[in-house]
Amino acid sequence: MSERDVARAVADAVIEAVLGTPGVAFLRPGLADLLRSSAVLRRGLPSTPAGSAGVQVRREKDTGALSVEVYVVLHRGRRALDVTREVRSAAAKAVERVTGEPAAPGVAVTVTGRV
Repeated sequence: MSERDVARAVADAVIEAVLGTPGVAFLRPGLADLLRSSAVLRRGLPSTPAGSAGVQVRREKDTGALSVEVYVVLHRGRRALDVTREVRSAAAKAVERVTGEPAAPGVAVTVTGRV
């Protein structure tokens, strides 16, 4: 499996794990996701799950370890600290499940908004 395929598989697993975490409303959409949403609404095109802007996976050049960054929007009424801890844990488990190696130095979670 190529490095790109590994990164995509890890990103897909992390996306699924994060969206299943209580308190997470959605992943931060990127410009491509917003434009795709407009095209889907205007033309009736099939919607494809996208989360590339909400989950970034890359290999660290100096250590060779995977680095994962997650950008989420949370539901109001939940403590951000609790939800981000759950997101970090779920994402780290997803990385280990796919690759057999831990995400190092870990998983970075950024809350970009609340709804």
